[in-house]
Amino acid sequence: MGKKYLPRIVDEKLKLSLATSGAVLIVGPKWCGKTRTAEEVAASILYMQDPDHAEEYKLLADTKPSKLLEGETPRLVDEWQTAPVLWNAVRFAVDKRRSRGQFILTGSVVPPETKDMHTGTGRISRMAMRTMSLFESGESTGEISLKDLFEGKKDMFAESKMTTERIAFILTRGGWPEAVGEENEKYALKMIYNYLDAVAYQEMSRIDDVERNPDRVYALLRAIARNISTQANTQTLLRDLASNDEGLSDKTINDYISAMKKLYVVEDLPAWSPHLRSKRAIRTTAKRHFTDPSIATAALRADSGKLLSDFKTFGYLFESLCIRDLRIYADSLDGSVYHYRDQLNFEVDAIIQLKDERWAAIEVKMGAGEIEKAAGNLIKFSENIDTAKTPAPSFLMVLTGTEYAFQMKNGVWVVPIGCLRD
Repeated sequence: MGKKYLPRIVDEKLKLSLATSGAVLIVGPKWCGKTRTAEEVAASILYMQDPDHAEEYKLLADTKPSKLLEGETPRLVDEWQTAPVLWNAVRFAVDKRRSRGQFILTGSVVPPETKDMHTGTGRISRMAMRTMSLFESGESTGEISLKDLFEGKKDMFAESKMTTERIAFILTRGGWPEAVGEENEKYALKMIYNYLDAVAYQEMSRIDDVERNPDRVYALLRAIARNISTQANTQTLLRDLASNDEGLSDKTINDYISAMKKLYVVEDLPAWSPHLRSKRAIRTTAKRHFTDPSIATAALRADSGKLLSDFKTFGYLFESLCIRDLRIYADSLDGSVYHYRDQLNFEVDAIIQLKDERWAAIEVKMGAGEIEKAAGNLIKFSENIDTAKTPAPSFLMVLTGTEYAFQMKNGVWVVPIGCLRD
């Protein structure tokens, strides 16, 4: 018997997208649950990688793709990018049927664009999926809602059930649906190792038919992992790798990272550019992140015990975990996540900005010892915002690995990641 479906935050977004678009494209890393989520609402399904029919489907796609789209709607076309012609076929079918909620397309890679591929604007909406947040996996109580914070709700108090040891375990296990619920760390780690092997030995070369060295893939994954949650540029990664691979160049590293982004392995955090009262130059370099922090721990071959003995690395990985969850929660509110850093190295770990221009500033701190300093940093930052051009923040928050959620006397919220939800 298969595992019971655990509801995802994107479930409602998928239903809304189907109600307002002819087709929905779900993108995200392999193994994050795209197909399983789509199956929950699909009335018929076409598995393009079904080994019994894959070759037949590809031939049919080349000769009469419309036949593959026949079936009850919404019709799920899983791994559609194996036959890119299906994109235009779906777009044409939506135009011809003039009805919403016709198709769901899922894929784990960004397909190569061709001059014949139409944009799909107005017909196909795009929806991103990531691995499971702590609220989705049942490890966050969800007592503090990001939506409530943006709406100015007061007098909230909550208690996280997550210990430091549990956070370390979750960092190694990740939010992969197949791994969630697995309490044997050895088994969980093996699952992530298998995922990285598939990326290094198969997917990195298969994505665009460019042969890439698996050893270099692993070396680059480790280099990014060692620089997780930092603004490490290509030169930094090159210096990290050069001692073991003299043939590497900027061009090669950028090519490999580009492929990783197309596979949704890497998802860097862009910089935010508000209007400031002071004349500080804002740094625009993105921060390095994977789509799931377990990719970093697996690349480093670190288990929870190693993390607990290296709190510096633990802290960077904890920040990456928080960024993943904030992205999932913000996306449900039609928002995006950024970071801020200026020429004086004054920085804020996360900025959530909604489409209606409301925003919030968040510092990530693992323990309680730095909460007051982080809160002061947030207040100082908010006071430098030119509110004539950029609105004042909806809230300021220190996101922690501690136990209690509450609002400090200075107005800054302290919220454990084990209490947060969308």
